[in-house]
Formats: sequence, structure tokens, C-alpha cells
Amino acid sequence: MASVLGTSSTAILASPRSLSSPSSRPTISSLSLIPGQSYGKRFYGGIVTENKKGRSQFAVTNVATEINSVEQVQKLSKESQRPVYPFTAIVGQEEMKLCLLLNVIDPKIGGVMIMGDRGTGKSTTVRSLVDLLPEIRVVSGDPYNSDPEDPESMGIEVRESVVKGEELSITMTKINMVDLPLGATEDRVCGTIDIEKALTEGVKAFEPGLLAKANRGILYVDEVNLLDDHLVDVLLDSAASGWNTVEREGISISHPARFILIGSGNPEEGELRPQLLDRFGMHAQVGTVRDAELRVKIVEERARFDRNPKEFRDSYKAEQEKLQQQIGSARSFLPSVKIDHELKVKISKVCSELNVDGLRGDIVTNRAAKALAALKGRDSVAAEDIATVIPNCLRHRLRKDPLESIDSGLLVIEKFYEVFS
Repeated sequence: MASVLGTSSTAILASPRSLSSPSSRPTISSLSLIPGQSYGKRFYGGIVTENKKGRSQFAVTNVATEINSVEQVQKLSKESQRPVYPFTAIVGQEEMKLCLLLNVIDPKIGGVMIMGDRGTGKSTTVRSLVDLLPEIRVVSGDPYNSDPEDPESMGIEVRESVVKGEELSITMTKINMVDLPLGATEDRVCGTIDIEKALTEGVKAFEPGLLAKANRGILYVDEVNLLDDHLVDVLLDSAASGWNTVEREGISISHPARFILIGSGNPEEGELRPQLLDRFGMHAQVGTVRDAELRVKIVEERARFDRNPKEFRDSYKAEQEKLQQQIGSARSFLPSVKIDHELKVKISKVCSELNVDGLRGDIVTNRAAKALAALKGRDSVAAEDIATVIPNCLRHRLRKDPLESIDSGLLVIEKFYEVFS
């Protein structure tokens, strides 16, 4: 039963008698044994309880759903939140920041891969995005952050409630950002099934994993090029279908897992598998700042933050709120942004002449250009918007030529001006 409760949750199970008396303890010595009755032990998530054989002494509910309820997660995150470096305080790295903002405006772009030198602020920038994430409507108490209006983003239980015509309890919550550690196990990522409960009671008792928590949110993998192959396979499967399926002993449980995949890494530490690289909508290249004045400013700002994080964050509060409002208006304005047919043809011509495999490059470039136009407050896409985003959308999709010395991003830019001129 340990997989139902999970190792991170805490359950206190006690009989009514033990709750009424503060001095009484649910130990073996304090229980009075009745002759002729046999007693047995039951294990719930590492907690041993004594109960009479043949009697159900405790009602075990879906603890996973309760622990992962939106209200509790919000409360815990506020109490234990570490100070995050403000996004607007980050000096330079405009390409990386733009790619992240465009993915927040339109999650369908498909995430961003950030590759660059060590110590260039990749992880700091991604984690600083938390303060800018907008609020979304979710079903209260649902561990999958189900969308009350989109059936594709609903968990099985929520969808059954909608079919029955039951009224859903809806709340507003910020988009979730989930960190995927390199040492995570497959069960922790996908979720686990309680096989004993499934076989004895016929109930699919499921403890959701990190993919469930990341549904309709952001899944961040630091040093993604060092991720184990079996976890890369799991991410590929979920990113392709938008659903996570757990198969254990002939039992199958599926839940929505639509997330913005953000990865960062150092190319010197190893290349990323091409199958996973293609799943990232955009690719940002980060370099070390060479300007001495900028380097000094970065060092001073970091020293200010380390000395007094609260005061430093307050000094950037106005800029953070302004950018947050800009993102919110861009998200609402995005559906009305149009792109001319002529521009679409030219985008596809660039992709075709660069021998880009598949059509993901065309789709992502169109979406990213529209998101940038919405961020600028325009209702139509201009050629300059496409010029800004097309290197990030196609750079990682070009065929690798070991004899080619020029950067792939420059190849895309050259081809863009050749076609659009």
C-alpha cells in the first residue's frame, strides 16, 4: 500500500479512542487483546497500525488526490518558498528570455532548449519565470490540474463527472513549474499503481507522479543532456501524445500530461538525443557576457540579492508587475493575431530549402511569430517578427554537417533574407 500514500505524504491513522485521549498512544502494549480474536498488522505508507482481523478499522481514501489538491499545494508553496531572483533583474541573455516569454504566451510552441556555457544564468533565468506565470482555471482538488472546459486536459474522474452532469468546483491557480531531477526514478516521474489494492479490491489506486503535476504547466530539466535514457523515453512518449500511460501487471491507467518542456545544458558535457531535441519547439544559445561593464553589473546585482533578497525583489516589483500584465494581455490578445498567407508560404520555403525534416519547424515558426506580435501589441505578424524567431525555431532541426564551420543559426538567417528579399 506504500505506493498509494507515497513517501512524501504524512498520514496519521488512529482509532477514535486514541484521538479522544491525549495521553493514550496507539502502541501494541496499550491494546487490550480479547481471547479468541486474532490480530494482524497493516502497513500504510510506512505506518504500522494494529487492527482486528476481519474488521476494517480505518477508512482509507484517495490520499494522493487530497495531498495534491490545489489549495494545499498553494499553501505549502507560499510557506516554504525560497526567494527567487527576479526575471527583470537578469542582465543580457535577451534571446533566452524572449524564447521563455513566448512559450508562456503560447504553450503550444512546445518548450525551449537552452544550451550554453556553464555559469551563464540558464537555471536562474528559468526558475525566475515562476513569478511571471499567469493564473489558469483548474478543477479544485484534482491532482492533474484539469481544465474544466477542455476535455483533452481533463483527468478520467473529472471527465466522468462532466458526463454525469455534475457541477465542478473551479478555482484559479498559477501555472505550475516542476523540476525533474536527474536521479528521479521512472515510478516517481510516471506515477505508481498499488498492485495489491488493484488485485484484491479491483480498484485502480494510483499515486500521480511528476508528469501529472506538470500537466498544463512547465516541466524543467536541468542538465537535460545527462538525463538517463529510460527517462528520456518517458518524456518522448508523453510529449508526443500529451498523455501519460502507466502499465503495471496488465493494468493500465492514463492521465493528461500536456506541459511546456524546458531543458538546459552545456554542450561540452554531451549531445542531446535527436529525437528529444526535435521535441523542443525553440532552441536558445547562451554565451558568456564579454563586456566588462556588464559583467561588473551582474556581479553587483547578485551581491545585492544575496545580501538582502526581499529588499532586492521589492526594488524590481514594479517592473515585474508591468511585465506580468504585458504577458497576460498578450495571452488574451493572441487568438486575434493574424499572419498573411504570403508570409506563411515564405516560412515554408525557408524550411524546405534548408532541408528541415518534417513540418514542426513550419508550425512552431508560425506560432512563435504570432506570439511575438501579441507581445508587441500588434494584431498582424510582420516580417521582422519572423526574422527574430526563425533562427530559434529551426537551428536545432538542421542536419548536422561535421565539415560545416558556420553556426546553424547564421545559416537560417542567411536563407531567411534570401527568401524574404
